[in-house]
Amino acid sequence: MRKVNQKGWFFVLPVLILVAFNALVPMMTVVNYSVQETFGDNVFFWQGLDWFQQILRSDRFHAALGRQFLFTGMILAIEVPLGVIIALSMPRKGFWVPVCLVTMALPMLIPWNVVGAMWNIFTLPDIGLLGYLMNHTLGINYNMTQDPVAAWITVILMDVWHWTSLVVLLCYAGLVSIPDAYYQAAKIDGASNWSVFRYIQLPKMKQVLTIAVLLRFMDSFNIYTEPFVLTGGGPGNSTTLLSIDLVKIALGQFDLGPAAAMSLIYFAITLFVSWLFYTLMTRNDAK
Repeated sequence: MRKVNQKGWFFVLPVLILVAFNALVPMMTVVNYSVQETFGDNVFFWQGLDWFQQILRSDRFHAALGRQFLFTGMILAIEVPLGVIIALSMPRKGFWVPVCLVTMALPMLIPWNVVGAMWNIFTLPDIGLLGYLMNHTLGINYNMTQDPVAAWITVILMDVWHWTSLVVLLCYAGLVSIPDAYYQAAKIDGASNWSVFRYIQLPKMKQVLTIAVLLRFMDSFNIYTEPFVLTGGGPGNSTTLLSIDLVKIALGQFDLGPAAAMSLIYFAITLFVSWLFYTLMTRNDAK
């Protein structure tokens, strides 16, 4: 029987230990705060599961969670099909391949806070290019600082501009891995473009699409910096996503116990939905 060489673990083990330490210590601190109350000076009072019950019964939490699911659902519904369409239209060979790849990667290189600031200035009604164009050139009343619908549209457009590239690059990687023999056989059989996409390209992109959906779900469901810099959660609470509301409770109100309980519930929801996505998208792989 062939022996498996386990020496590679010695190279991975330091990284695993470091990642585990960086993840477990903050998690233990959050768990500690979630079952206690403190008024400072490291004086804690046992609270039990009261904070969890309070959060789960809170209308404020349910409203923020609903906005978070709505935002994430819209992001996935737009970015995944759009990313597939753009990847299909990109060239596979020639001079334009590196040009397209670099162009698609550029938005992801911009820091998150800079993206929010850019779109904030870009959409201001009087001095922003988009705001001025919409209000003064097209005659459309557009003001994201006062209109909740305009604020939502702006936040969605910002995220689509920033992160569709990730889906595009992943799908493009799946497409270029398809051998030319598949296309030649489809051409001989007289297959239509839709048949080529359905039976050749889509199955080959399934794994990268699974990764893209999981990454975009986790990132959009935990997004904070871009919408906070862009709208601050306003106007009112219309764009106050769950992440923004959590920071308001933790830092704005300094309610560390409820914030810790909310963060653990937030974490559990993210894990559960990610597991659900992965299970549904890979359930037929074993067959």
